[in-house]
Amino acid sequence: MNLSKSEKLFEEAKKYIPGGVNSPVRAFKSVGGTPRFITKGIGSKIFDADNNEYIDYIGSWGLHLFGHNPSFIKEALLNAIEDGTSFGAPTEIEIKMAKLISELVPSIEMVRMVNSGTEATMSAIRVARGYTGKEKIIKFEGCYHGHGDFFLIKAGSGALTFGVPTSPGVTKGNAADTLVADFNNINSVKKLIQQNKSEIASIIIEAVVGNMGTVRADDSFIKELRSICDDEKIVLIFDEVMTGFRLAKGGAQEILGVKPDLSTFGKIIGGGLPVGAYGGKKEIMEMVSPSGPVYQAGTLSGNPLAMNAGYAALMHIKENPGIYKTLKEKSSYLENGINDGINSIGKKFQFNRVGSMMTLFFTEEKVTDFNSAVRSDTKLYGKYFHEMLNRGIYLPPAQFETLFVSTAHTKKDLDKTIKANYESLKAIV
Repeated sequence: MNLSKSEKLFEEAKKYIPGGVNSPVRAFKSVGGTPRFITKGIGSKIFDADNNEYIDYIGSWGLHLFGHNPSFIKEALLNAIEDGTSFGAPTEIEIKMAKLISELVPSIEMVRMVNSGTEATMSAIRVARGYTGKEKIIKFEGCYHGHGDFFLIKAGSGALTFGVPTSPGVTKGNAADTLVADFNNINSVKKLIQQNKSEIASIIIEAVVGNMGTVRADDSFIKELRSICDDEKIVLIFDEVMTGFRLAKGGAQEILGVKPDLSTFGKIIGGGLPVGAYGGKKEIMEMVSPSGPVYQAGTLSGNPLAMNAGYAALMHIKENPGIYKTLKEKSSYLENGINDGINSIGKKFQFNRVGSMMTLFFTEEKVTDFNSAVRSDTKLYGKYFHEMLNRGIYLPPAQFETLFVSTAHTKKDLDKTIKANYESLKAIV
């Protein structure tokens, strides 16, 4: 039996890397088969080690808003690398980046750069605790905020995919300080606050969830959550690592019309490089060292390569305000085509879309929270994934992940995807 290059690479990788991958969902474990080892990305396409071409709807998990390797980001990186990769000292581009984020997202008065979304959410929780003098936090079942210990309690994303809601290695102390509410259920929040009166430092939420599939917070729920946090002096954190600059210039908070106290960012603000950030009200952010007592540091935080790539990405958004209208049109076209395919086979599978984020759930029940999401038929999704992959469409290798449309996706790409969707559904149902 002749192995493909991806199969050979995967076998070699498993000898040296846990599970053969450096992030769990890449392993194709929940859908079966061998992960494709990618060699190149251009626009809406990626290419694997066997020279197979795919229309890509992962986009490095949402960060490629403009498709792979856009010329303006590549140019910014090439220019920056001429002067050095990292100094461990302040640079002007860090100031320009902070000012630009503050300009584009009205709730941001001060911002601190870090190196990943996980680092951003961990740091935001720490400063919220330092600011309030309280220790407990509330998160929502199925929301994923990175792999920090106090987040891996009934988490989404890979933890949900692999059925490990509480990871080994997370201490009982961390678990005890993390309270879990039901997404889109304000009464569950009120109950936890009542049971832990004056002990809650922060509530953190993906206001548009991307890690149990795409699920939007109800307007009434998110507005009441804001009011409760005001009344109880709780720091409200929006995790916008995935949604920031993806759903709108101002992220999920713009489309929902709610201002959090703190926000976390990642993905797009790095222009393809590892970057995270957290920011918000000045009075809270001034608690962060060296201006305040809450310690957080990072040798590569604000490094010039990431800052120049991110600045190019955000300036492109600022100078091209029509981007989100274009994304909406492309995404709506894809949604309608996929729903036509579902209807054509006589099913009522749920297709959730918010902006350019979307998920096809293999359940006929509306998906509004964790409990409805996990009723999806994951085995059927696995079959669907491989049918689509065989037709040149690269989707998230897990039911509980989001697919993303970029400005680089053409009508031809979308039409090919719609046709592949119909053929794949017909083949598996």
